[in-house]
Amino acid sequence: MPAPRYPRFFAPFGAMWCFSVRADTVLWYTGSVLSTPRTARSLIITEETMETPHSILKKFFGYDSFRPGQEQIVQRLLAGQDVLAVMPTGAGKSICYQVPALLLPGITLVVSPLVSLMKDQVGALVQAGVAAAFLNNSLTDNQKALMLHRAREGWYKIIYVAPERLEMPGFQRFAQEKLISMVTVDEAHCISQWGQDFRPSYLRIKAFVDSLPNRPVVGAFTATATARVRDDIRSHLELHQPYEVTTGFDRPNLYFETRRALPSQKPKELLDLVLREGDNAGIVYCSTTKQVDETARLLQSRGIRAAAYHAKLDAEVRRKNQDDFLYDRVQIMVATNAFGMGIDKPNVRFVIHYNMPKDLESYYQEAGRAGRDGLPSRCILLYSGTDVRTIRFFIDKEMEADNGLPADVKATLSDAMRKAMQSPEFVERLHKLNLVPGYLDSKDCRAFVEEESVRNAEVIKGLMAK
Repeated sequence: MPAPRYPRFFAPFGAMWCFSVRADTVLWYTGSVLSTPRTARSLIITEETMETPHSILKKFFGYDSFRPGQEQIVQRLLAGQDVLAVMPTGAGKSICYQVPALLLPGITLVVSPLVSLMKDQVGALVQAGVAAAFLNNSLTDNQKALMLHRAREGWYKIIYVAPERLEMPGFQRFAQEKLISMVTVDEAHCISQWGQDFRPSYLRIKAFVDSLPNRPVVGAFTATATARVRDDIRSHLELHQPYEVTTGFDRPNLYFETRRALPSQKPKELLDLVLREGDNAGIVYCSTTKQVDETARLLQSRGIRAAAYHAKLDAEVRRKNQDDFLYDRVQIMVATNAFGMGIDKPNVRFVIHYNMPKDLESYYQEAGRAGRDGLPSRCILLYSGTDVRTIRFFIDKEMEADNGLPADVKATLSDAMRKAMQSPEFVERLHKLNLVPGYLDSKDCRAFVEEESVRNAEVIKGLMAK
């Protein structure tokens, strides 16, 4: 069923311009977009605006008030200031750019890494009455052409695309023709993590922004970013004097726990934990695809509705399993870290790490998928000494990859990482999670992570200079 068509028109009233989002919603702005070369930053909402951030929040999203940090971000984007926001999972990042998208006069492009994430976000927006669409390779050529045709006619306020889409000539022609008021990079840490080799299109987002007739305001949002990653985002997007915010990462509804267990004890320990949760939905993270398959079969053998998710499964199988989990047709998702980015399932009551994650950032992001509705939820890590050897193996494999570093640099870094895994300080930090549930939000923890990032950067710089 095609998305509803909302009337769209511009009409001059002296210095005023009006824009219709929906038939019953008219927004007023001062200044003319056409009179402001290379920038859309003069668009300021007047006091007579019929819609405000709060009214949009209530009308389309059903909330009476913003969460901490949201309103400031919305106001900065509406004022034309670039934004770099690090907000924890479940803090409402999407609201921060969706609300201004409905108040700005042109189209907002949201750069998103995953097809499934785009579909989920657009589905939720359309259900809320927002004119949104996605453009990706899950569509046929005819569907893509129709979507762009409708976009040219003004059907959509928000369009989700992959970074690769920004490099395609047809889409670039479209962007030149239409007013792009805002470009938002969701899951912006992908710029740093994937941009160098896996998805280099992330590094060319800036070139796309620069090519537009009017520079849009740019927003970058992520749930987790070290100082180094924030520097990468800031640099590669060339944010203009951005408003930077890192909201509190304290999730008081989450209970963190670590349990020591020998490898032979882990299956029983896992079963006990899952059965104790009754019918509650949960995620079990494993470090390997083999472990995912074995664990899913174990749970299924006990009559537990479980599904598997990892990169070696057929794309259609992954999509089905994800949908089954989101719509409560299965209770447990057993997965590698390939699962979860952008997953918004509010009733996940527990997250179990069957194996030790590779770093604290990953652990926080994965564990943070529990309790997004604010209700009490458990985050449990099953720890054994063999997990350390597994992590070492993955580190070695990563270091062997062709990442542009000289062989001696790779060897030195690999050795440094192995030593770090054996460090009493590292182990102490890991086990401290069991003693202080709020440790991940502590200044001590954040300082430790950032210090390590700086130290690693200095090591690399020194080795490269030799």
